[in-house]
Amino acid sequence: MVALSVVGAAACSSGTSTTASGKPPPATAGGAIAPGARIRHVVVIVQENHSFDSYFANFCRDHPDATTRAPVCDGGPATYPSTPTPPVTVDDATTAAHDPNHSQACETAEINGGKMDGYLSAPPVGGTCGAPYNYAYASSDATSPVTYYHQLAAAGALADRFFQPVVGASSANDMYLWTTRFVFPDNTVEPDAIGKQCSTTKNVQRFDDVTDPTSHRNIGSTLSGAGVSWAWYAEGYATMQAAGTTCPSPPADCGAHWQFYPCNFDPSDIPAEYYASSADQPDHLRDYRMLSSDIASGTLPSVVFVKAIGYHSEHPGYGTRLADGISFVRQTVDAVETSAMAGDTLVLVTWDESGGFYDHVAPPAASTVDTQPYGPRIPLLVVGRFARPGAVSHQVMELSSITRFIEWNWLGGKTGQLGGRDQTVANLGSLLDPGLGVPS
Repeated sequence: MVALSVVGAAACSSGTSTTASGKPPPATAGGAIAPGARIRHVVVIVQENHSFDSYFANFCRDHPDATTRAPVCDGGPATYPSTPTPPVTVDDATTAAHDPNHSQACETAEINGGKMDGYLSAPPVGGTCGAPYNYAYASSDATSPVTYYHQLAAAGALADRFFQPVVGASSANDMYLWTTRFVFPDNTVEPDAIGKQCSTTKNVQRFDDVTDPTSHRNIGSTLSGAGVSWAWYAEGYATMQAAGTTCPSPPADCGAHWQFYPCNFDPSDIPAEYYASSADQPDHLRDYRMLSSDIASGTLPSVVFVKAIGYHSEHPGYGTRLADGISFVRQTVDAVETSAMAGDTLVLVTWDESGGFYDHVAPPAASTVDTQPYGPRIPLLVVGRFARPGAVSHQVMELSSITRFIEWNWLGGKTGQLGGRDQTVANLGSLLDPGLGVPS
Protein backbone atom coordinates (compact mmCIF):
# COMPACT_ATOMS: atom_id res chain seq x y z
CA MET A 1 0.00 0.00 0.00
CA VAL A 2 1.02 3.61 -0.42
CA ALA A 3 2.02 5.69 2.57
CA LEU A 4 -0.76 6.94 4.79
CA SER A 5 -1.06 10.58 3.72
CA VAL A 6 -3.96 12.72 2.61
CA VAL A 7 -3.30 14.79 -0.49
CA GLY A 8 -6.74 16.28 -0.98
CA ALA A 9 -9.41 15.85 -3.59
CA ALA A 10 -8.54 14.89 -7.15
CA ALA A 11 -10.08 15.79 -10.47
CA CYS A 12 -12.24 13.28 -12.31
CA SER A 13 -10.86 11.11 -15.08
CA SER A 14 -12.53 11.87 -18.38
CA GLY A 15 -11.35 9.55 -21.12
CA THR A 16 -11.24 5.85 -21.95
CA SER A 17 -8.59 3.72 -23.58
CA THR A 18 -9.48 0.55 -25.45
CA THR A 19 -8.04 -1.85 -27.95
CA ALA A 20 -9.53 -2.45 -31.37
CA SER A 21 -11.71 -5.15 -29.81
CA GLY A 22 -13.29 -2.56 -27.51
CA LYS A 23 -11.67 -4.03 -24.39
CA PRO A 24 -9.17 -2.17 -22.18
CA PRO A 25 -5.59 -3.25 -23.00
CA PRO A 26 -3.56 -5.37 -20.56
CA ALA A 27 -1.63 -3.84 -17.71
CA THR A 28 2.09 -3.24 -18.02
CA ALA A 29 4.33 -5.13 -15.64
CA GLY A 30 5.54 -3.28 -12.53
CA GLY A 31 6.11 0.42 -11.92
CA ALA A 32 3.53 3.17 -12.18
CA ILE A 33 0.20 2.47 -13.79
CA ALA A 34 0.44 3.07 -17.52
CA PRO A 35 -2.42 4.52 -19.56
CA GLY A 36 -4.83 1.72 -20.42
CA ALA A 37 -3.71 -0.54 -17.53
CA ARG A 38 -6.11 -3.39 -16.81
CA ILE A 39 -7.81 -4.42 -13.59
CA ARG A 40 -8.11 -8.20 -13.87
CA HIS A 41 -9.91 -8.86 -10.58
CA VAL A 42 -12.25 -6.85 -8.38
CA VAL A 43 -13.11 -7.84 -4.81
CA VAL A 44 -16.20 -6.05 -3.48
CA ILE A 45 -16.64 -6.35 0.30
CA VAL A 46 -20.20 -5.49 1.34
CA GLN A 47 -20.67 -4.65 5.03
CA GLU A 48 -23.90 -3.41 6.62
CA ASN A 49 -25.78 -0.45 8.04
CA HIS A 50 -23.57 2.58 8.55
CA SER A 51 -23.93 6.06 7.13
CA PHE A 52 -20.99 8.11 5.89
CA ASP A 53 -21.21 10.46 8.86
CA SER A 54 -21.38 7.62 11.39
CA TYR A 55 -17.91 6.47 10.29
CA PHE A 56 -16.22 9.47 8.67
CA ALA A 57 -17.57 12.69 10.22
CA ASN A 58 -14.61 12.95 12.59
CA PHE A 59 -12.15 11.74 9.97
CA CYS A 60 -13.18 14.60 7.70
CA ARG A 61 -12.66 17.19 10.43
CA ASP A 62 -9.35 15.70 11.60
CA HIS A 63 -7.76 15.43 8.13
CA PRO A 64 -7.66 18.91 6.59
CA ASP A 65 -6.09 19.61 3.21
CA ALA A 66 -2.42 20.43 3.68
CA THR A 67 -2.70 23.64 1.64
CA THR A 68 -6.14 25.08 2.32
CA ARG A 69 -6.64 23.52 5.79
CA ALA A 70 -10.24 22.81 4.77
CA PRO A 71 -11.64 19.32 5.48
CA VAL A 72 -10.87 16.93 2.63
CA CYS A 73 -14.34 15.41 2.81
CA ASP A 74 -17.82 16.51 3.87
CA GLY A 75 -18.38 15.32 7.43
CA GLY A 76 -21.30 16.04 9.71
CA PRO A 77 -21.67 18.83 12.27
CA ALA A 78 -20.15 18.60 15.75
CA THR A 79 -23.61 18.90 17.30
CA TYR A 80 -27.03 17.98 15.99
CA PRO A 81 -28.61 20.77 13.88
CA SER A 82 -30.38 23.44 15.95
CA THR A 83 -29.56 21.69 19.23
CA PRO A 84 -26.55 21.37 21.53
CA THR A 85 -26.82 17.56 21.39
CA PRO A 86 -23.43 15.89 20.83
CA PRO A 87 -23.21 12.60 18.94
CA VAL A 88 -23.17 9.22 20.62
CA THR A 89 -19.85 7.43 20.12
CA VAL A 90 -19.92 4.52 17.67
CA ASP A 91 -17.96 1.76 19.40
CA ASP A 92 -18.35 -1.88 20.39
CA ALA A 93 -20.71 -1.12 23.29
CA THR A 94 -23.12 1.17 21.42
CA THR A 95 -23.07 -1.07 18.33
CA ALA A 96 -23.99 -4.12 20.39
CA ALA A 97 -26.79 -2.34 22.25
CA HIS A 98 -28.70 -0.42 19.56
CA ASP A 99 -30.07 -1.21 16.11
CA PRO A 100 -31.67 1.96 14.70
CA ASN A 101 -34.90 1.45 12.80
CA HIS A 102 -33.88 1.49 9.14
CA SER A 103 -37.16 0.61 7.45
CA GLN A 104 -38.23 2.58 4.39
CA ALA A 105 -40.87 4.39 6.45
CA CYS A 106 -38.45 5.45 9.17
CA GLU A 107 -35.64 6.49 6.86
CA THR A 108 -38.12 8.58 4.88
CA ALA A 109 -39.30 10.31 8.06
CA GLU A 110 -35.74 10.94 9.22
CA ILE A 111 -34.67 12.40 5.86
CA ASN A 112 -37.75 14.64 6.11
CA GLY A 113 -37.78 15.90 2.56
CA GLY A 114 -34.04 16.56 2.55
CA LYS A 115 -33.93 18.50 5.83
CA MET A 116 -32.11 15.55 7.47
CA ASP A 117 -33.54 16.55 10.85
CA GLY A 118 -35.72 13.62 11.88
CA TYR A 119 -33.07 11.34 13.34
CA LEU A 120 -33.75 12.35 16.94
CA SER A 121 -37.41 13.24 16.71
CA ALA A 122 -39.14 11.41 13.84
CA PRO A 123 -42.44 9.97 15.11
CA PRO A 124 -42.84 6.20 15.36
CA VAL A 125 -43.65 4.42 12.08
CA GLY A 126 -44.10 0.77 12.93
CA GLY A 127 -41.83 1.20 15.95
CA THR A 128 -39.30 3.74 17.19
CA CYS A 129 -37.79 5.99 14.50
CA GLY A 130 -36.16 9.04 16.09
CA ALA A 131 -33.78 8.05 18.90
CA PRO A 132 -30.62 9.47 20.56
CA TYR A 133 -28.37 6.69 19.29
CA ASN A 134 -29.24 7.49 15.66
CA TYR A 135 -26.94 10.51 15.86
CA ALA A 136 -23.61 8.75 16.31
CA TYR A 137 -20.03 9.19 15.11
CA ALA A 138 -17.01 6.94 15.33
CA SER A 139 -13.96 8.43 17.00
CA SER A 140 -10.89 9.08 14.86
CA ASP A 141 -8.40 8.31 17.61
CA ALA A 142 -6.27 5.18 17.75
CA THR A 143 -8.57 3.39 20.22
CA SER A 144 -11.44 3.16 17.73
CA PRO A 145 -11.64 0.09 15.48
CA VAL A 146 -12.99 2.41 12.74
CA THR A 147 -9.53 4.00 12.59
CA TYR A 148 -8.64 1.13 10.25
CA TYR A 149 -11.12 2.50 7.72
CA HIS A 150 -9.67 5.97 8.18
CA GLN A 151 -6.24 4.54 7.35
CA LEU A 152 -7.62 2.89 4.22
CA ALA A 153 -9.20 6.20 3.19
CA ALA A 154 -5.96 8.11 3.69
CA ALA A 155 -3.92 5.58 1.72
CA GLY A 156 -6.45 4.86 -1.00
CA ALA A 157 -9.55 6.75 -2.12
CA LEU A 158 -12.83 7.70 -0.45
CA ALA A 159 -16.20 8.71 -1.91
CA ASP A 160 -18.19 11.26 0.11
CA ARG A 161 -21.19 11.43 -2.25
CA PHE A 162 -21.93 7.72 -2.43
CA PHE A 163 -25.60 7.07 -1.63
CA GLN A 164 -27.68 4.02 -0.84
CA PRO A 165 -29.82 3.49 -3.96
CA VAL A 166 -33.21 3.44 -2.22
CA VAL A 167 -34.56 4.34 1.22
CA GLY A 168 -34.99 1.30 3.40
CA ALA A 169 -33.37 -1.91 4.56
CA SER A 170 -30.53 -4.03 3.25
CA SER A 171 -32.00 -6.48 0.74
CA ALA A 172 -33.72 -3.78 -1.33
CA ASN A 173 -30.39 -1.95 -1.66
CA ASP A 174 -28.38 -5.11 -2.35
CA MET A 175 -30.57 -5.75 -5.38
CA TYR A 176 -29.27 -2.56 -7.00
CA LEU A 177 -25.76 -3.95 -6.83
CA TRP A 178 -27.05 -6.94 -8.79
CA THR A 179 -29.73 -5.51 -11.08
CA THR A 180 -29.31 -1.69 -10.84
CA ARG A 181 -33.07 -1.33 -10.36
CA PHE A 182 -35.83 -1.57 -7.79
CA VAL A 183 -37.09 -5.11 -7.18
CA PHE A 184 -38.86 -5.02 -3.79
CA PRO A 185 -38.90 -2.79 -0.66
CA ASP A 186 -36.96 -3.36 2.55
CA ASN A 187 -36.35 -7.03 3.46
CA THR A 188 -39.76 -8.23 2.31
CA VAL A 189 -38.63 -11.16 0.13
CA GLU A 190 -36.49 -14.16 1.07
CA PRO A 191 -34.77 -16.08 -1.74
CA ASP A 192 -35.68 -19.71 -2.37
CA ALA A 193 -32.21 -20.87 -1.44
CA ILE A 194 -30.14 -22.63 1.20
CA GLY A 195 -30.83 -21.02 4.57
CA LYS A 196 -34.40 -19.89 3.87
CA GLN A 197 -35.65 -22.14 6.68
CA CYS A 198 -33.84 -19.96 9.21
CA SER A 199 -35.38 -16.68 8.10
CA THR A 200 -38.23 -14.82 9.75
CA THR A 201 -39.34 -13.61 6.29
CA LYS A 202 -41.77 -16.16 4.86
CA ASN A 203 -42.35 -14.50 1.48
CA VAL A 204 -40.01 -16.83 -0.42
CA GLN A 205 -39.40 -16.25 -4.14
CA ARG A 206 -37.00 -17.16 -6.93
CA PHE A 207 -36.75 -14.96 -10.01
CA ASP A 208 -36.49 -16.99 -13.20
CA ASP A 209 -33.78 -15.32 -15.25
CA VAL A 210 -33.30 -18.53 -17.23
CA THR A 211 -36.63 -18.62 -19.06
CA ASP A 212 -37.22 -14.85 -18.79
CA PRO A 213 -33.78 -13.20 -18.93
CA THR A 214 -35.12 -9.87 -20.17
CA SER A 215 -37.39 -9.23 -17.16
CA HIS A 216 -34.74 -10.37 -14.69
CA ARG A 217 -31.49 -9.01 -16.08
CA ASN A 218 -28.65 -9.10 -13.57
CA ILE A 219 -24.92 -8.70 -13.60
CA GLY A 220 -24.27 -12.35 -12.74
CA SER A 221 -26.03 -13.87 -15.73
CA THR A 222 -24.66 -11.09 -17.96
CA LEU A 223 -21.09 -11.84 -16.93
CA SER A 224 -21.65 -15.57 -17.34
CA GLY A 225 -23.04 -15.01 -20.82
CA ALA A 226 -19.84 -13.16 -21.74
CA GLY A 227 -17.61 -15.89 -20.29
CA VAL A 228 -16.49 -13.79 -17.32
CA SER A 229 -16.03 -15.71 -14.05
CA TRP A 230 -17.65 -14.44 -10.86
CA ALA A 231 -18.58 -15.62 -7.35
CA TRP A 232 -19.93 -14.59 -3.97
CA TYR A 233 -17.85 -15.78 -1.00
CA ALA A 234 -20.21 -15.95 1.98
CA GLU A 235 -19.19 -16.61 5.55
CA GLY A 236 -21.21 -19.41 7.16
CA TYR A 237 -22.50 -20.75 3.84
CA ALA A 238 -20.93 -24.22 4.17
CA THR A 239 -22.25 -24.61 7.71
CA MET A 240 -25.77 -23.75 6.59
CA GLN A 241 -25.45 -26.06 3.59
CA ALA A 242 -24.40 -28.95 5.84
CA ALA A 243 -27.40 -28.38 8.14
CA GLY A 244 -29.87 -29.43 5.45
CA THR A 245 -33.39 -28.38 6.43
CA THR A 246 -32.49 -27.46 10.00
CA CYS A 247 -30.78 -24.39 11.45
CA PRO A 248 -27.19 -24.79 12.66
CA SER A 249 -26.32 -24.15 16.27
CA PRO A 250 -25.09 -20.56 16.71
CA PRO A 251 -21.32 -20.03 16.87
CA ALA A 252 -20.12 -19.58 20.43
CA ASP A 253 -18.85 -16.04 19.76
CA CYS A 254 -22.15 -14.73 18.34
CA GLY A 255 -23.58 -12.37 20.94
CA ALA A 256 -27.22 -13.07 20.04
CA HIS A 257 -26.86 -16.82 20.78
CA TRP A 258 -29.68 -17.91 18.48
CA GLN A 259 -30.01 -19.97 15.30
CA PHE A 260 -31.14 -17.11 13.07
CA TYR A 261 -29.54 -13.92 11.76
CA PRO A 262 -26.97 -12.66 12.72
CA CYS A 263 -25.53 -15.94 13.99
CA ASN A 264 -26.07 -17.95 10.81
CA PHE A 265 -25.88 -17.41 7.06
CA ASP A 266 -28.85 -15.55 5.58
CA PRO A 267 -29.33 -15.91 1.79
CA SER A 268 -31.18 -12.59 1.59
CA ASP A 269 -27.78 -10.89 2.00
CA ILE A 270 -26.68 -12.41 -1.33
CA PRO A 271 -28.66 -10.98 -4.27
CA ALA A 272 -27.43 -13.77 -6.57
CA GLU A 273 -29.41 -16.22 -4.42
CA TYR A 274 -32.68 -14.75 -5.72
CA TYR A 275 -32.03 -15.85 -9.33
CA ALA A 276 -32.51 -19.26 -10.93
CA SER A 277 -29.29 -19.11 -12.93
CA SER A 278 -27.08 -18.70 -9.87
CA ALA A 279 -28.88 -19.73 -6.65
CA ASP A 280 -26.63 -22.18 -4.78
CA GLN A 281 -24.57 -22.92 -7.89
CA PRO A 282 -21.08 -24.03 -6.72
CA ASP A 283 -19.30 -21.90 -9.32
CA HIS A 284 -21.00 -18.80 -7.97
CA LEU A 285 -21.83 -19.41 -4.28
CA ARG A 286 -18.78 -20.35 -2.23
CA ASP A 287 -17.99 -20.46 1.44
CA TYR A 288 -15.78 -17.62 2.61
CA ARG A 289 -13.15 -20.12 3.75
CA MET A 290 -12.44 -20.86 0.08
CA LEU A 291 -11.33 -17.29 -0.61
CA SER A 292 -7.77 -17.62 0.70
CA SER A 293 -7.16 -20.92 -1.11
CA ASP A 294 -8.56 -19.54 -4.37
CA ILE A 295 -6.29 -16.52 -4.04
CA ALA A 296 -3.28 -18.72 -3.27
CA SER A 297 -3.94 -21.04 -6.20
CA GLY A 298 -4.57 -18.21 -8.65
CA THR A 299 -8.13 -19.42 -9.33
CA LEU A 300 -9.95 -16.38 -7.98
CA PRO A 301 -12.78 -15.38 -10.36
CA SER A 302 -12.56 -12.06 -12.17
CA VAL A 303 -15.47 -10.51 -10.25
CA VAL A 304 -15.74 -11.34 -6.55
CA PHE A 305 -18.19 -10.27 -3.86
CA VAL A 306 -17.51 -10.98 -0.18
CA LYS A 307 -20.18 -11.14 2.52
CA ALA A 308 -19.56 -11.64 6.22
CA ILE A 309 -21.91 -13.59 8.43
CA GLY A 310 -24.29 -11.18 10.19
CA TYR A 311 -22.38 -10.70 13.41
CA HIS A 312 -19.21 -9.91 11.43
CA SER A 313 -20.98 -7.44 9.11
CA GLU A 314 -20.98 -4.45 11.53
CA HIS A 315 -24.80 -4.54 11.58
CA PRO A 316 -25.74 -2.83 14.86
CA GLY A 317 -27.66 -4.57 17.63
CA TYR A 318 -27.86 -8.25 18.62
CA GLY A 319 -24.76 -7.97 20.81
CA THR A 320 -22.58 -7.51 17.70
CA ARG A 321 -19.07 -6.18 18.25
CA LEU A 322 -17.96 -3.55 15.76
CA ALA A 323 -14.34 -4.70 16.05
CA ASP A 324 -15.21 -8.21 14.87
CA GLY A 325 -16.66 -6.93 11.61
CA ILE A 326 -13.74 -4.63 10.95
CA SER A 327 -11.34 -7.50 11.66
CA PHE A 328 -13.19 -9.51 9.00
CA VAL A 329 -12.63 -6.73 6.47
CA ARG A 330 -8.96 -6.36 7.45
CA GLN A 331 -8.45 -10.11 7.07
CA THR A 332 -10.01 -10.03 3.61
CA VAL A 333 -8.07 -6.98 2.44
CA ASP A 334 -4.82 -8.46 3.75
CA ALA A 335 -5.49 -11.76 1.97
CA VAL A 336 -5.60 -9.88 -1.33
CA GLU A 337 -2.95 -7.23 -0.70
CA THR A 338 -0.29 -9.70 0.50
CA SER A 339 -0.86 -12.12 -2.39
CA ALA A 340 0.61 -12.43 -5.86
CA MET A 341 -2.75 -11.14 -7.16
CA ALA A 342 -2.41 -7.73 -5.51
CA GLY A 343 -0.86 -6.20 -8.60
CA ASP A 344 -3.94 -6.67 -10.77
CA THR A 345 -6.76 -6.65 -8.18
CA LEU A 346 -8.97 -3.75 -7.13
CA VAL A 347 -10.57 -3.95 -3.67
CA LEU A 348 -13.74 -2.00 -2.89
CA VAL A 349 -15.20 -1.75 0.63
CA THR A 350 -18.76 -0.49 0.99
CA TRP A 351 -21.91 -0.81 3.08
CA ASP A 352 -25.35 -1.85 1.84
CA GLU A 353 -27.26 1.00 3.53
CA SER A 354 -27.02 3.61 6.26
CA GLY A 355 -28.78 1.59 8.95
CA GLY A 356 -30.89 4.48 10.26
CA PHE A 357 -27.80 6.43 11.34
CA TYR A 358 -27.71 10.20 10.86
CA ASP A 359 -26.14 11.78 7.80
CA HIS A 360 -26.29 15.50 7.13
CA VAL A 361 -26.23 15.48 3.29
CA ALA A 362 -29.60 15.36 1.55
CA PRO A 363 -29.91 12.53 -0.98
CA PRO A 364 -30.24 13.36 -4.69
CA ALA A 365 -33.62 13.61 -6.36
CA ALA A 366 -35.36 10.32 -7.07
CA SER A 367 -33.86 8.38 -9.95
CA THR A 368 -35.34 9.14 -13.35
CA VAL A 369 -34.89 5.46 -14.24
CA ASP A 370 -37.22 3.94 -11.64
CA THR A 371 -38.55 6.98 -9.71
CA GLN A 372 -37.35 5.44 -6.44
CA PRO A 373 -35.98 7.85 -3.81
CA TYR A 374 -32.35 7.66 -2.79
CA GLY A 375 -31.36 7.02 0.81
CA PRO A 376 -28.53 8.64 2.82
CA ARG A 377 -24.82 8.49 2.08
CA ILE A 378 -22.81 5.35 2.76
CA PRO A 379 -19.01 5.02 2.58
CA LEU A 380 -17.08 3.60 -0.37
CA LEU A 381 -13.37 2.91 0.00
CA VAL A 382 -11.00 2.00 -2.82
CA VAL A 383 -7.96 -0.03 -1.79
CA GLY A 384 -4.80 -1.10 -3.61
CA ARG A 385 -2.50 0.05 -6.39
CA PHE A 386 -5.35 1.10 -8.67
CA ALA A 387 -6.77 3.65 -6.20
CA ARG A 388 -6.12 7.35 -6.77
CA PRO A 389 -3.95 7.81 -3.64
CA GLY A 390 -5.41 10.11 -1.01
CA ALA A 391 -8.29 11.16 -3.25
CA VAL A 392 -11.73 12.14 -2.04
CA SER A 393 -14.37 12.03 -4.75
CA HIS A 394 -17.39 14.35 -4.56
CA GLN A 395 -18.94 12.69 -7.62
CA VAL A 396 -22.52 11.52 -6.92
CA MET A 397 -22.51 7.72 -7.06
CA GLU A 398 -24.36 4.72 -5.64
CA LEU A 399 -24.15 0.91 -5.52
CA SER A 400 -25.16 0.71 -9.19
CA SER A 401 -21.95 2.63 -9.99
CA ILE A 402 -19.97 -0.46 -8.95
CA THR A 403 -22.05 -2.53 -11.35
CA ARG A 404 -21.49 0.01 -14.13
CA PHE A 405 -17.74 -0.21 -13.53
CA ILE A 406 -17.89 -4.01 -13.76
CA GLU A 407 -19.70 -3.72 -17.09
CA TRP A 408 -17.13 -1.23 -18.37
CA ASN A 409 -14.11 -3.25 -17.31
CA TRP A 410 -15.25 -6.76 -18.27
CA LEU A 411 -17.88 -6.27 -20.97
CA GLY A 412 -15.92 -4.31 -23.53
CA GLY A 413 -16.72 -0.89 -22.15
CA LYS A 414 -20.43 -1.40 -22.88
CA THR A 415 -22.34 -0.06 -19.89
CA GLY A 416 -26.10 0.04 -19.34
CA GLN A 417 -26.59 -3.59 -20.37
CA LEU A 418 -28.92 -4.28 -17.45
CA GLY A 419 -31.33 -1.57 -18.56
CA GLY A 420 -31.50 -0.02 -15.09
CA ARG A 421 -29.59 2.74 -13.37
CA ASP A 422 -26.40 1.40 -14.93
CA GLN A 423 -27.48 3.48 -17.94
CA THR A 424 -27.20 6.79 -16.07
CA VAL A 425 -25.12 6.58 -12.87
CA ALA A 426 -21.53 7.77 -12.67
CA ASN A 427 -18.70 5.27 -13.05
CA LEU A 428 -15.82 4.97 -10.53
CA GLY A 429 -13.20 6.89 -12.49
CA SER A 430 -12.93 9.75 -9.99
CA LEU A 431 -11.63 7.25 -7.41
CA LEU A 432 -9.19 5.38 -9.65
CA ASP A 433 -5.76 6.07 -11.09
CA PRO A 434 -6.19 8.16 -14.27
CA GLY A 435 -3.95 5.72 -16.15
CA LEU A 436 -6.79 3.20 -16.11
CA GLY A 437 -8.95 5.38 -18.33
CA VAL A 438 -12.11 4.61 -16.34
CA PRO A 439 -14.82 7.25 -16.98
CA SER A 440 -16.24 9.25 -14.10
